[in-house]
Amino acid sequence: MYSTEIEVRTGSEAVVHDLTKDAEAFLRDSQAEDGLLHVWVPHATSGLAILETGAGSDEDLLTALNDLLPRDGRWRHQHGSPGHGRDHVLPALLPPYASVPVLGGVMALGTWQSVCLVDTNLDNPVRRVRFSFLPG
Repeated sequence: MYSTEIEVRTGSEAVVHDLTKDAEAFLRDSQAEDGLLHVWVPHATSGLAILETGAGSDEDLLTALNDLLPRDGRWRHQHGSPGHGRDHVLPALLPPYASVPVLGGVMALGTWQSVCLVDTNLDNPVRRVRFSFLPG
């Protein structure tokens, strides 16, 4: 298995960060052919999503998460910035992993699909993402 980890600076606002180009570069570096790309985020307050970006879906996702998981005082997990407990619930809805088929060294994504890191944690502006390629 070929694997590497990158650092992503997400800043101090909730963000949907497109990892697709990073994943493509990883696959080129690994000289991937057919197999499976596994993406892993080793954090308790972020997740991964495969969705369209740049046409409003990324902002719609953040809006939906704010509606579903408001940043307020209802959360039992209370350390950090106000409402931070909701960030710890996020990975139950957007898991910290994703697997994508790779055919001929290229991710078999749909036309508008991107692999994205979703980070709503205002207290941690730096994330790690691990890419692993499992040949098939």
